[in-house]
Amino acid sequence: MALSIFDIAGSAMKAQNLRLNTTASNLANVNTVAGSAEEAYRSRQPIFAAMLDGEIGGVQTRGVVESNREPEMRYEPGHPLANEEGYIFGSNVDSVEEMANMMSATRSYQSNVDMLATVRQLMLQTLKMGE
Repeated sequence: MALSIFDIAGSAMKAQNLRLNTTASNLANVNTVAGSAEEAYRSRQPIFAAMLDGEIGGVQTRGVVESNREPEMRYEPGHPLANEEGYIFGSNVDSVEEMANMMSATRSYQSNVDMLATVRQLMLQTLKMGE
């Protein structure tokens, strides 16, 4: 049972690490622009699912999907990337949403670290009972 607890927490920490990495990538591209809507950076989000196999559970990563929200279109005819009509296309990343994702993922990761520390302490105390 103890190993499954470590496996579950490990899969959750791995999932939150992926979530933090995609959030960092989104925030890094929040101000990027392109000459067309197709070339514009689109926000990416990981998809997770509960993984249950008998008594062992955890988090499974199903993939990373791109947002279908339209990119921001701005009229800047003097910009080197502007299309024939003078428009450039910014990323569809919502920086407030990404900051909330980052805080949530960080707290989830820390909760798993705290849980592992508690399990370790309980296991050590259990071993001392036999002395």
